[in-house]
Amino acid sequence: MKLMISGRIIEYVFFFGLLGFAGFLLWEMFMPFGTAVALAAIIATICYPIYERVRIMTPRHNSSVAALITTFLVVCILLIPLSILGMFIFREAAEIYSLVNKPDSSIALQQGIVNVEHIVQRVIPSFKLDLAGYIQQGARLITSNIAAIFTGTASTIFLFFLTLISTFYFFRDGKEFTKYLIRVSPLPDEQDSAILKRLARSIRSVALGTVLVALIQGTLTAIGFAIFGFDRFVLWGTIAAFGALIPGIGTSVVFIPAIIYLLATGSYLSAVGLSIWAALAVGLIDNLLGPYIISRGGTLHPFFILLSVLGGLAFFGPIGFVVGPVILSLFKVLIELYMAHNPNPSQ
Repeated sequence: MKLMISGRIIEYVFFFGLLGFAGFLLWEMFMPFGTAVALAAIIATICYPIYERVRIMTPRHNSSVAALITTFLVVCILLIPLSILGMFIFREAAEIYSLVNKPDSSIALQQGIVNVEHIVQRVIPSFKLDLAGYIQQGARLITSNIAAIFTGTASTIFLFFLTLISTFYFFRDGKEFTKYLIRVSPLPDEQDSAILKRLARSIRSVALGTVLVALIQGTLTAIGFAIFGFDRFVLWGTIAAFGALIPGIGTSVVFIPAIIYLLATGSYLSAVGLSIWAALAVGLIDNLLGPYIISRGGTLHPFFILLSVLGGLAFFGPIGFVVGPVILSLFKVLIELYMAHNPNPSQ
């Protein structure tokens, strides 16, 4: 009996040791491509309803053709515009960085800062603004991060095509992957299905209700800045998009300094026009469109979304803008599932 038990233990130890070793090697092999695969999984989750509609319209409901068409649409609508936007941001940030370092421009900038300080100090006497330093640091941060993406051209192209290939397979074989995950999971099948469904709903909700609304606000901000005579409006629109994720602050992180600058330089009509644009075009999006979209999926508090975006960017790089909220969504889904199966007796 002891020999049988010992033999069984040896079998388990050998099997799980071999499984762990193979899993470790597999992890090390796949890690360089983790960013591309994760991005593809997120894109496929968000766009899967589109794939389903395309598949219905294809002859014989061909999954491969539908996946190919949907992946092509993703490239045209999402990836190419984002790549072009990244190049614009890099160029404009580099221009600002070089402009701030020029002696003549630095003198003019300092004079503008003094004018702004005088206006604000009428309300806040102790106010002091080191705008040149902030601009320099921000521009350096943007250029260094985006340059890291576009410097390794061969690596970037390879990861781009790997993302497309992964997206294609997630569209075509996504249901099979899901069934396999449910089958190997030790949790009951109904819990696995609930986790995956809620996670997909939360991902779409965050992407559409938070990230998409922030991108729309950033776009409208850039349009407003272009209308009222600001240079490098793409960069300011991007900063506004990030600011839109901050609860209680939003796009005012860009609009308020811009309006103060217009007042300080005597452009009163432009200041009034930009204020109206900020209140109507951008403010209405935040107050009407955002809550409507978010209400259709699982909600996440804006403060935690902000932290997840910042933490995702710090930990995962540029893709963390989306991966961070996805991980937050997964955590929230697991907590909700635990609470549903373990209700508090005192309630």
